[in-house]
Amino acid sequence: MGILAWIVIGIIAGWLAEQIMKSSMGLPMNLLVGVIGAFVGGFVFNLFGGAGVTGFNLYSILVATVGAVLLLWVVGLVKK
Repeated sequence: MGILAWIVIGIIAGWLAEQIMKSSMGLPMNLLVGVIGAFVGGFVFNLFGGAGVTGFNLYSILVATVGAVLLLWVVGLVKK
């Protein structure tokens, strides 16, 4: 998958995670959280026998969003 696809998926997943977790970040943080979330989501899905980010499709956005939500949840726990 190309860098442009990673950026687009990262922005979408980061924004969705931001909406789900009721937080307020900016576009750069959405991108960062989304891309890291794609790696986290891919790792978690692989643990349970699923595929990680497979390309530019809805499944990959779902995987990245799940990872981004987990990332924001863990960061919230650490901050407390």
